[in-house]
Amino acid sequence: MITVLLVDDQPLVRAGLRTILHEEADIKVIGEAADGGEAIVVAARLRPDVILMDVRMPRVDGLEATRRINASDSPPRVVILTTFDLDEYVYEALKAGACGFLLKDAGADELVRAVRVAAAGDALLAPSVTRRLIARFSGRVVDRAQAAGLKSLTDREREVLSLIARGMSNGEIAEKLFLGETTVKTHVAHLLDKLDLRDRVQAVVVAYESGLVAPGLN
Repeated sequence: MITVLLVDDQPLVRAGLRTILHEEADIKVIGEAADGGEAIVVAARLRPDVILMDVRMPRVDGLEATRRINASDSPPRVVILTTFDLDEYVYEALKAGACGFLLKDAGADELVRAVRVAAAGDALLAPSVTRRLIARFSGRVVDRAQAAGLKSLTDREREVLSLIARGMSNGEIAEKLFLGETTVKTHVAHLLDKLDLRDRVQAVVVAYESGLVAPGLN
């Protein structure tokens, strides 16, 4: 059973999310919060597997809540709920440890899939939207420590990282590089470990910030 915490300052939004998820036998909504401060407290008490987190909320916003929740031991997976055209905060939320994001106008099937993907430990990297988001808000601050960390990667690991940043799945990377998917998974695990990253989303951020991949849509 996947346990979920809903965080949004609009009761109707929370009610809609709850209704959709209630239909799934393997997903259970165990709590709600109306702002980031409340989310931090409720998350610590209920320890959900996944948090669906709005960004723009009064008092404590989703960005600060995500950062503080991810500073705890064994944090839940945080999926950011956003309206892409408005939320510049999403890029910072990814850096703060969110495992991805979901557009608020996404369909029921996408919402359910997002919860399952997050619970499984994977990242929500919708290729087209994620590349546009990262491209739009990356390049503002180049982390020299991260850039230096890239030097510890092998040529193949750097190649895999660049393809992750372009939104490719392990299967797509395997096909492009003529490798087995298990081999690609090993490369991904090694590069995440060397760069001290928790998932593929943070790997995308590092790839753009370090200049390994230039912002763009391709």
